[in-house]
Amino acid sequence: MNSLFGLSHNVTLIVWALVCIVFLVVLIAKYKWNPFVSLLISALLLGFLAGMKSPDIIKAVTGGLGGTLGTIAIVIGLGTMLGKMMAESGGAEQIATTLVDRFGEKRVHWAMMIVGFIVGIPVFFEVGVILLIPIVFIVARKTKMSLLQIGIPVLAGLSTVHGLVPPHPAPMIAIDAYQADLGKTILYSILIGLPTAIIAGPLFGKFIGKRIAIDPPADLAEQFSSKGNRKLPGFGITLFTILLPVLLMLIGSIAIIVDPGSTSSFTQFFEFIGHEIIALLIAVVFSFFSLGFARGFTKEDVNRFAGECLAPTATIILIIGGGGAFKQVLITSGVGGAIAEIATQANINIILFAWFVAALIRVATGSATVAMTTAAGIVAPVLALNPDANVELVVLATGAGSLVLSHVNDAGFWMVKEFFNMTVPQTLKTWTAMETILSVVGLILILMLSTVL
Repeated sequence: MNSLFGLSHNVTLIVWALVCIVFLVVLIAKYKWNPFVSLLISALLLGFLAGMKSPDIIKAVTGGLGGTLGTIAIVIGLGTMLGKMMAESGGAEQIATTLVDRFGEKRVHWAMMIVGFIVGIPVFFEVGVILLIPIVFIVARKTKMSLLQIGIPVLAGLSTVHGLVPPHPAPMIAIDAYQADLGKTILYSILIGLPTAIIAGPLFGKFIGKRIAIDPPADLAEQFSSKGNRKLPGFGITLFTILLPVLLMLIGSIAIIVDPGSTSSFTQFFEFIGHEIIALLIAVVFSFFSLGFARGFTKEDVNRFAGECLAPTATIILIIGGGGAFKQVLITSGVGGAIAEIATQANINIILFAWFVAALIRVATGSATVAMTTAAGIVAPVLALNPDANVELVVLATGAGSLVLSHVNDAGFWMVKEFFNMTVPQTLKTWTAMETILSVVGLILILMLSTVL
């Protein structure tokens, strides 16, 4: 590859990478092209501009796509099934109702944040919103509280889990790229995630709820209020079903920490059931019984739920794969190494660097998942040159950066706007502000934790 305008090889590579990222953003944001197609075209363009041979470009694209989806596609499929079982059985509604009863009406917004946090663990953000919006409307009507005071904590809980807590696909991508420890990442993500969600959720929700008054869309409110009073599953069994994969993963990680490199069959067994795919598979099969057959659903019903919920995940899976392809071309072409070299010479804090890269891509593309996948490819080589860095905290910094400043190029922005019946300026003052608080508070807490670990 010839150097551009007499610039060094590294700087030329970075310039071409920036050109391709801008090209990607323009395709998705301005021309509304399909993100998967846009990512593939941008990956190919970067390969050619960086001087790679065409067979190497194809190999990087297919390898990056396949390598990224190897685990993630299974995690998405199983997580979506678990979420569907929770929705159909009334499990999500049971969790909300129980917490509201326990917390009392005055503290109900705190309960709603916990609902968002718990329900968000096995499901995508968008799925979580769809599951919980009826509960938000019902609780707001029962308690006569501001819709935003109830809704913002739910959104904060869901969004925090989406960006920071495994087994969500975005954190899992970064864990894989940075070779981080899953158990430690889960532990740190909860330590960081809960206080972050509290500040952006109940505290900000109470503040903004007093200043912006909104009514739910009339047709939706009517639909939810006339819902039949079905018998809900027990709180304990619902909570256990949702948290089962996280518990299994933690058990696996604890076994490895307590007995590292052991050939003991017990340790190997716990390590096996603690792998994210096995843990989710066990939880899904368990949910077929606990939230399916035990609720009176037939085999046909459970099969139908499992099949129905997978179709909408195809687009998400392909976009993640496209992000993986782009990431691999960044690495194979040498762009990742060039950025790593320059960042190391500049002596930049790796946690700040990871947050900043993810934040830039998030603002540009509107997708937290694309931001995290692409940022992982850029940050991983820099991380390799920083052996003393706390890898798990870099995962969380990338996740926090991927949440910042959701605006009009983010599907979640429009989803929240429509469900809460807000104008664009109102959505910017509420949803966009909440996402930015999550991101910045998360970064501050990660930097604070990095001083003691």
